[in-house]
Amino acid sequence: MIYVDTSVALAHLLSEDRRPPDSMWDETLVSSRLLEYELWNRLHALGAAQTHGNHARELLQRLAFLELVAPVLAPALEPFPVPVRTLDALHLASIDFLRAQRQDVSLASYDTRMIDAARHMKISIAEV
Repeated sequence: MIYVDTSVALAHLLSEDRRPPDSMWDETLVSSRLLEYELWNRLHALGAAQTHGNHARELLQRLAFLELVAPVLAPALEPFPVPVRTLDALHLASIDFLRAQRQDVSLASYDTRMIDAARHMKISIAEV
């Protein structure tokens, strides 16, 4: 299972130079519901919601979502091995929740701070 961070979803949507391989989208993909809000917020900020909206909806349909509920987010209330930003903490807490459910999950992210924190937490990093 691959946990998709917002940086990867946006790179795919915006056809950035660095984006995930098409094969990644055939995997079992999961993310926090937070990704949906972050994605739409960025598309609106860039004025790209009209041009990329349908593609965004298709991408979101490929993901299973963990809801923003206390049992999922509880690990974000505890200290992390390295300092993390708030939204990163919520994503990492979601991954930690999945691992507590004995799910084999790796992180797909282009955010170096998120990757560093994940490595400190012994979370495997997907090659994207």
